[in-house]
Amino acid sequence: MASNKKYWKSVEELKGSSVVETLGKNEFVENIPTDDFLGDKETLENSSTSRRDFLKYVGFTTAAASLAACEGPVIKSIPYVVKPNDIIAGVADWYATSMADGFDFANVLVKTREGRPIQIMPNKEANGTTSARVQAAVLSLYDEKLRLKEPTKNGDAISWSDADKEIGQKLNDFKIADKKVVLLTGTMASPSTDKIVGEFLATYPNAKHVIYDAISEAAAADAFETMFGRRALPNYKLENAETIVSFGADFLGDFHGGFEKAYINGRKPETGKMSYHVQIESNMSLSGANADRRLVAKPSDVVFALLNLYKEITGVSVTSNATPIDSEIKKLAKALKKAGSNGVVMTGVNDVNAQLISLAINKALNSTILDSNNSLNIRQGNFEEVQSLVSDMKSGQVGGILTINVDPSYSLPNATEFTEALKNVDLKVALSVENNETVNAMEYALPAPHFLESWGDTEFSEGNFGLVQPTIQPLFKTRQIQDTLLKWSGSSTSYYDFLKSFWSTDVLDGASWNKALHNGFYTRTISTTNIIEGLKEVSITDVATKLKKSTTASAMELNLYTKTGLGDGKQANNPWLQEFPDPITRASWDNYLTMSMADARDLGFSNPVKDNGAINGDYAKVTINGVDVVVPVMVQPGQAKGSVGLSLGFGKTFGLKEEMQVGVNAYPLYKGGNNIQYNVVIEKVSGTHKFACTQVQKTIAGRHDILKVATLKEYNTVAPKDHHHGWNKPAYVSYDHKEVEAKTIDLWDEHNREVGHHFNLSIDLTSCTGCGACVVACHAENNVPVVGKNEVRVGRDMHWLRIDRYYSSEVETREEAKEMGLSGGDLYRALETEAENPEVTFQPMMCQHCNHAPCETVCPVAATSHGRQGQNQMAYNRCVGTRYCANNCPYRVRRFNWFNYSNNNEFDFNMNNEYGKMVLNPDVVVRSRGVMEKCSMCIQMSQATILKAKKEGRKVNVDEFETACSSACTTGAMVFGDVNNKEDQVAALAEDKRAYNVLDYLQTKPNVIYQVKVRNTNQA
Repeated sequence: MASNKKYWKSVEELKGSSVVETLGKNEFVENIPTDDFLGDKETLENSSTSRRDFLKYVGFTTAAASLAACEGPVIKSIPYVVKPNDIIAGVADWYATSMADGFDFANVLVKTREGRPIQIMPNKEANGTTSARVQAAVLSLYDEKLRLKEPTKNGDAISWSDADKEIGQKLNDFKIADKKVVLLTGTMASPSTDKIVGEFLATYPNAKHVIYDAISEAAAADAFETMFGRRALPNYKLENAETIVSFGADFLGDFHGGFEKAYINGRKPETGKMSYHVQIESNMSLSGANADRRLVAKPSDVVFALLNLYKEITGVSVTSNATPIDSEIKKLAKALKKAGSNGVVMTGVNDVNAQLISLAINKALNSTILDSNNSLNIRQGNFEEVQSLVSDMKSGQVGGILTINVDPSYSLPNATEFTEALKNVDLKVALSVENNETVNAMEYALPAPHFLESWGDTEFSEGNFGLVQPTIQPLFKTRQIQDTLLKWSGSSTSYYDFLKSFWSTDVLDGASWNKALHNGFYTRTISTTNIIEGLKEVSITDVATKLKKSTTASAMELNLYTKTGLGDGKQANNPWLQEFPDPITRASWDNYLTMSMADARDLGFSNPVKDNGAINGDYAKVTINGVDVVVPVMVQPGQAKGSVGLSLGFGKTFGLKEEMQVGVNAYPLYKGGNNIQYNVVIEKVSGTHKFACTQVQKTIAGRHDILKVATLKEYNTVAPKDHHHGWNKPAYVSYDHKEVEAKTIDLWDEHNREVGHHFNLSIDLTSCTGCGACVVACHAENNVPVVGKNEVRVGRDMHWLRIDRYYSSEVETREEAKEMGLSGGDLYRALETEAENPEVTFQPMMCQHCNHAPCETVCPVAATSHGRQGQNQMAYNRCVGTRYCANNCPYRVRRFNWFNYSNNNEFDFNMNNEYGKMVLNPDVVVRSRGVMEKCSMCIQMSQATILKAKKEGRKVNVDEFETACSSACTTGAMVFGDVNNKEDQVAALAEDKRAYNVLDYLQTKPNVIYQVKVRNTNQA
């Protein structure tokens, strides 16, 4: 059905800023300093030049770039003297393993080349998923700046044997004196490690194990323990849900580790049914952006709305407050009751009473979506025990502390207090992969291997086991934590032998160890009990009273959250993640205070856009409980009025490269581990902050038909191509005084594309959550360089694949305001209405590999051309950097190499050191200065698939072709394949009634196909 929606990317675009209009006309906002290379214009005009010089000059004056492109560096390779038996040069090996760093947990496959891990992908056989952080973890392996390289004592090198002897002696002394020893770890979710820790505690009865997670979900674990008698997190079978109501739980982000795969599996419009998802929140989150309906509320109102929903569902009156969304809550209660056991409520408020209310609502619904049997073993931290530890250290009750891969000196709200209390502890030992503030405060620093160098196991959820195996020899003098604990417990058994024995006796039930190791996982059948049978009786009246008392509504409230890119900050020294644009704000290299347009106007904050596309911001001093931080402000559409948001995980400085020391540490505001803080005071302070943000640098230039969105009801009842009401109408043009489909008119003759392979990439906008795992996967597979904050700021980001985020609002609001003669503040307030709660749509955008490509016709040196298999190809050694192709590309997907990003101290990232270069894919060239680069549709991967099939004497299997982005996509939104093979999934998708091409009226005939986004407005 024809839509009157207006799509926009930024507040400035919504306001119709002239700066944005100017940027829309300029792909490149800065000129190359030509005179520095060629001399001034007068000199050139009076000289006789060759054809090559002419091209340098008139081709947007990229002389220096073209010279660099013609003369690349010479790098000599050294062959094997004795080739390892298990390595075939040029052939990738894949290993199944698992990642568990305390915050991110995933079953993965690891690609290695010549013994070097270079990429991580989800182990889909194990139902594994990956996020941007999991994808980027392979680069953290090679972090030569931050990783611990050898054991030290007070900063001086010490041998492992001497460290064992000294530490073992002190542990025995404490045991005899019955002096407390604390083992402080993050959540490990490892059954074999749990057993080793148990043996360590049995050896030292004076020792205690305390689990600390920087991002606390202790309230959910405590509530689950209260109800079910065991400390865990509930799981959710969202694939079976009819109605999902979330109160601030970003379950497509980091809430309980994320549920995006199950969520999307329950939202397949071709089945005729989709779950109905309502998100109630103050910050714009990934879950809110993907919701069918999003209700904006202050954090305190989110809590009261939860209580009011309980009243509506159960009819039991509990103490609460009225909220502005109570009328919507009544509608939600009806929808949940209608869904019955297929309805579910989730709560992201880190308050045990809020979590208990949520469990009680699910009990009232008899929800089978909340899964108490297959419970989650992640996020097991106990915030109260950590605070007790700090008190005990201050009072001198702790004789020794052993930390394992945690950094409370950075991430505790009272981090300074913890670090000071360490001075009262006699034995301080840090076992850690990386150096950090806590390690620096310890006496002993013992290096542990990265998970890609390690053996281990996992049990992320009940009965679902994973194995961890090394994919590379240890880079440094590390020793596994488990080996260390075994040795200190008096055992001579190696961890590998312990692990194999443990699995044989406690896990495998007679199954093959080798098969489990090959697959990377093992699933055990668990007993299933109805959720209601396990629930204990809890006085909800008392719970509600406590919740209302702790919810101190105030004029301004803060919601602390984690970004999709950086999480809790463990990988803050990872340049891929720092440059990863936030899915919502499109900003990188920063955290900031998100604020509504109304509050920004009242408090005097703004985000002016400069004429080069850069965004600036004002600073605010945020004060809570006597603690203050100064942070830049980002005006965020969809932020609840009276609330602000701030992400954790930034502001790390110790051990990080200077370029990575960005953002503000928000953990000091994280009092009690609560993600909601009340009585917030915000004061504008002097200074201007420079953001690196891409949200206005690639504008849609008024072409609002890039996106196509339909409701589930329209999808089920309206013909998609109906000329008047269709929701997927083809483009029409006027020809010979008649309106005809644009595809019938063409400037080019058609080529025969039915011979051989012809590749298409299908992208389902309904299934794309905007998570960005594909963006980092593309970086890893294609050696995409990191350019740094300053270059991103001026529009020179090098992402081959970007995920455009569009807001949408009805045109009438703005147009009617103008027709009514509103201007100034009145018009601004009318615009606020549009920005108060816009719909959000994500669209992955890369080179469209057009069969009639505009870029190919304008390249003066034929550097870009079309291949028989459908890819638009780049010959880098032909490119002289004219940039004609970029200016002629309607999709704005080409990137220009302004500099050499490798072996350049100005870009001191992974390509500027020998360890970081180990992650580079040898199948893809590292591009030099002065050439254009873009998505290649991973041509090296498709060619490898063809060669493998040829070597094995067979045809390519159905759906065997893949790209990095399609492999990394957890939800299956991206499907790559050969449309000439009618059995490939992409062939059917190309003919699907939801299929369309972006800007199809231009008749570029892309090989990238989009599927119309379908929302369930609950009208079907």
